[in-house]
Amino acid sequence: MKLEIIATSVADAIAAEQSGAERLELCAALSEGGLTPSLGLIKAVVSSVDIPVHIIVRPHSRTFQYDEYDISVMLADIRHIKQAGAAGIVIGVLNEENKVNTEALSRLLEEAGDMNVTFHRAFDEIVDQLEALEVIASYPQIQRILTSGGQAPAPEAVEQLKQLVEKSQDTSVRILAGNGMTPESLSSLVSATGLEEVHFGSAVRFKRSFMYPIDPAVITDIKRNLKQLSE
Repeated sequence: MKLEIIATSVADAIAAEQSGAERLELCAALSEGGLTPSLGLIKAVVSSVDIPVHIIVRPHSRTFQYDEYDISVMLADIRHIKQAGAAGIVIGVLNEENKVNTEALSRLLEEAGDMNVTFHRAFDEIVDQLEALEVIASYPQIQRILTSGGQAPAPEAVEQLKQLVEKSQDTSVRILAGNGMTPESLSSLVSATGLEEVHFGSAVRFKRSFMYPIDPAVITDIKRNLKQLSE
């Protein structure tokens, strides 16, 4: 079982690693759903931890449909992220029909090269997620999809997440459950769906808010539960 934690600062990254996180998603502007962090922060976090750091590449929060100016910015960000030594990127691009924008995705992946890639929760804007999974899985560079199984929080989408996990078994893509994840719902969700990777954000912070620091004890408890689930 893999545990990914959202980090917004160097202190977050260090606390998450020391508490047992196996991967970080580094974001800025969590109040807007997460935007690309500054290059200075990326470099500082990458140099401060040993676990993989994945950087969200999202230039604005208005939509997951991007024009040519946006794509140019995203391509430049990916180049800088790669040069900073990050392990991976977190991306998602949709077309006007809210399906995977394969043309834009191909361009971003070409720039990413051999970096690790997660398709982020733009996936949850897509109506036919099983079809979208097939499209995303056709790109060998993409290792996982971050999803709550739709618009509802992950613990409320058990059946959809189970279907996605089952469909992903014959592909190189894994389902990473995020959004609304809590320590209390973790065991039942994993047991019911077969998830192998989970993603936590505000639930591992004091007062369960991004306004407060990471609570190491919560991550430690989650790791303990995940170990028990994998035994």
